[in-house]
Formats: sequence, C-alpha cells, structure tokens
Amino acid sequence: MPEIYLAGGCFWGTEKYLSSIRGVLSTQVGYANGKTENPTYEEVCCQNTGHAEAVRVVYDPGVTSLEFLLELYYEVIDPVSVNRQGGDHGTQYRTGIYYVDDKDLKVIQRSIAQLQKRYDKPIAIEVEPLGNFSPAEEYHQKYLDKHPDGYCHISKAKFEKASTSIVNPAAYRVPDADTLHRTLTAAQYEVTQKCATEPPFQNEFWNTFQPGIYVDITTGEPLFTSSEKFESGCGWPSFSKPIDPDVIHEKQDTSHGMHRTEVRSRTGNAHLGHVFNDGPKKTGGLRYCINSASLRFIPKDEMVQEGYGYLLDLIK
Repeated sequence: MPEIYLAGGCFWGTEKYLSSIRGVLSTQVGYANGKTENPTYEEVCCQNTGHAEAVRVVYDPGVTSLEFLLELYYEVIDPVSVNRQGGDHGTQYRTGIYYVDDKDLKVIQRSIAQLQKRYDKPIAIEVEPLGNFSPAEEYHQKYLDKHPDGYCHISKAKFEKASTSIVNPAAYRVPDADTLHRTLTAAQYEVTQKCATEPPFQNEFWNTFQPGIYVDITTGEPLFTSSEKFESGCGWPSFSKPIDPDVIHEKQDTSHGMHRTEVRSRTGNAHLGHVFNDGPKKTGGLRYCINSASLRFIPKDEMVQEGYGYLLDLIK
C-alpha cells in the first residue's frame, strides 16, 4: 500500500486526525528529514537536529486518493505559517509533505498550486522526498487514544469532519452554461438551475430502491446512497442523510410564503430539494426530499466502471 509522510505541527493531534480518515490503514508518529539518526524527542526539541514532527500514513488508494488526503491535511494546518502551528513554534513544527514514490510529486505539486490560489501569502509547506524517518518513542504513539484529554491543537469538530469526509470535491467539475443547456433535459435544467419542483409520484426515482448511488446530474458528485433511501409517501425520493455531510449545502428558502431549508449540491450548486424534520427517528429524524431530475442513479454493479468503486462498501 502507498504511504506519505505529513508534518503539521504537534504530531499527537495530526496523527489522531489523519487516522480518522476513511481509507487510512495505519499511522505512526516520528521525526523526518533531520540531520541525525534515531533522535530522541528532547534532541529534536532542543538540539537543532533539523527534524520535523511527522506522521507516516499508509492508505488504501482504492478507498481514498493522495489528492484527497492532502485536501484534508490542509484543513488542520495554517499553510502560510513558517515554523509555527497552533501554540507550538520551532522548526520541528514546520509543515511538510515528504514522499517516497517519485510519481507522487506531480500530484503534490498540482495540489499545492491549487492551494496557493486560496491565499495571498506564499504557501510555506515543505515538499521534499523523504530523506529519513525515525519512529518516535512509544509513549508518543497513539498519544490521544491513550490520553483523550491530552494537549491537541486540532478541534474536535475537525476530527469529526475527517471521519465523515468521503467525497473529494476536487474530483468533480461544474460544466459551463452552454454545456448544461445542451446536456440536461428541460426538466433537469429547470429543477437544478431555476429551483423548479417536479410533480410528486411522476418522477424517475420516487419508488426506486435498487442498490447503488445517486449523483449530482450536473457534476457527477456522489450525493446519496440507496442504503439511506426510504419510502416516505411524499412522492419524491427521500433519504435519511447524504453520503457525506459536506456534499450538501443548506440555504433558507422563504419562497411561496413558506419557511423551508433548501438543499443544494456542493460542487455544482444545483438545486436538489429540501430537508425536513419528519424523517424516521431511528435514522436521525431527517427527510431529504429530492427531485429526481437533479439526480443520476448509478447501479451497484456499474459503480466500478463509472469510477465510484471506492464507495461500494457503503451499499448495504
């Protein structure tokens, strides 16, 4: 399995965060790209050894990609800060991406270039081949599992997001307006681009329960699974939750004299439908009421060839 080494401040929190990501098989904290062999923690902190506190990450590329791992890594670092993350400062707390496979370099460079577009200051993440890595002392390994109340510069909300993040938004692109006009049907265009609502009980997926996933008709970004679909009696496809909480954006809707919560797709910003609080209590109480015209269904036996094989384990 491939591996990557990531430095992002104190390795206690960085390790816990990275280990929470779906597809990460193992993590190990240690000292990377320094001037000495097998340093101790005290030497790294006090003797200018040049090491960075880093995390060795082994991952399953069939479940998560290096590109997505890097996007999630950026969520818990300040990428323009030099030798400082959170309340920690010193060269050992610098940010860095250290690779062992030369083929990864282009992926990393492309990812850094995209990240730079979000900042005015230069990205300060060190990108180098892995020169050396020494595992840290045993008491540092899985530190926050052993000490749940121990020091951590990463918020609990970030840990929760890492554990539920499944879909990489960078893998999907929004077609231009002309393409949307050309490729969408009249109903699909009216629903996704003009917030129309299709008739109940007269749409493609309201009573479909075949195993598979439902993706945004405009971008292909996965939105819902058949495992979360249920019969609500409303006449539209109903789901208890999205495939990944981040693929859905909510917006207050006061149209037609009502107060509702509209749901839109993340990458495509397509109108999907609304979410209500009258769903089954055993699944969280939510009902995502979605227009069939905003969705494309991918049957389970076609998911691999369509590029969605990494989601197969979500289909019950």
